[in-house]
Amino acid sequence: MQFHLFVYATVGRRHEIEAGMAGQRPELYQRMLDEIAEYTRFADEAGFAGFGHPEHHLQIEGFEASNEPGLLSMWIGQHSKRLRVNMVGWVAPTHNPVRVAEYTATLDHMLKGRLGVGLVRGYQARWVHNFRIRPDLKAVGDWNRNSPDDDINREYFTEFVDIVLMAWQKDTFSYQGKYWTIPPADFVNPHVHPVYTKYGRGVDENMHIREIGIAPKPLQRPHPPLYGGFTHSMRTALFWARYGGKPIVLASDLEFCKRVWNGYRDEAAKHGHNVQPGDEAAWGGALIVAPTKAQAQEWMQDVRWMWDEWLLPFGQGHPEWLVGDPDSISRRLEVASKAIPIKECFLLIPQGIHDRDQILTSLDLFANKVMPRFAD
Repeated sequence: MQFHLFVYATVGRRHEIEAGMAGQRPELYQRMLDEIAEYTRFADEAGFAGFGHPEHHLQIEGFEASNEPGLLSMWIGQHSKRLRVNMVGWVAPTHNPVRVAEYTATLDHMLKGRLGVGLVRGYQARWVHNFRIRPDLKAVGDWNRNSPDDDINREYFTEFVDIVLMAWQKDTFSYQGKYWTIPPADFVNPHVHPVYTKYGRGVDENMHIREIGIAPKPLQRPHPPLYGGFTHSMRTALFWARYGGKPIVLASDLEFCKRVWNGYRDEAAKHGHNVQPGDEAAWGGALIVAPTKAQAQEWMQDVRWMWDEWLLPFGQGHPEWLVGDPDSISRRLEVASKAIPIKECFLLIPQGIHDRDQILTSLDLFANKVMPRFAD
């Protein structure tokens, strides 16, 4: 079993966030960068498989100040040598898919093939509606599930994923959909440029641009590992089964996980994917390890506060709580791995909310007393 760490890029302790506008305090942002660098170095040396983060903007409150995915990924990459950097994920309604394909391919090279990529639909309306690239695209959540806005978002997301994968995998391509026409219909380059036809592809002698391609291609072939994060529904898991993407499921309901794993495997087979056990999805939860279960529960109080204060109003239910001493967490991982095959386990750590000593104690206990029990 491989273990990946994941941070929300939180800039403040609880009392600092409660004081208000923590996201705009430069000294807190600098501390966050320094903490993430330290935790990355520790994880790299301790044998963790990856270190990841989301994309969120306009975070003046400070809960998720992960506002530029490529820069934060490079920051993590700069402070590690072997970890995979998991950018989970690019929020589709706010990006051009060709740009994302090119950006991530370039980032994959700069990270020497250590990039993992997640693509997501977007649930934080405040920033999604300010950054969206079409006025008909809406953020989605419990408030508009199965509504016309949800349907439009899903349609757009499908095109987005199709285009990203096409750009990664094909030398040149064209795409005609409801939301995207690539290249633009009947686009003729306004001046003759012989290089396009002498050394490239996709452009006619009359400068009619029929296909485009990104450069560079990803270093990892056919492309970086693709994730759907974080997945809360069977419908989303089945969507990723079509593409061979791996949903990240942080659910404590292992019966639900069994249905997801089985459903994914069956759906993937319909699309020609031979899924090996453990490749159906990744599992995980929020991690707090302390020398004793009582101390872990004490440490959990501020983390539960953050979850209830920030994430529950978005409709984000509680994750699997991997909270306890090394033995109790090991037993829970054993139960989960007997219920469902798990190759990758994603662990949310309370960076920012907890101080450095708490985080490093937790990671050290997990790396030395839990991980060896699940070594391949």
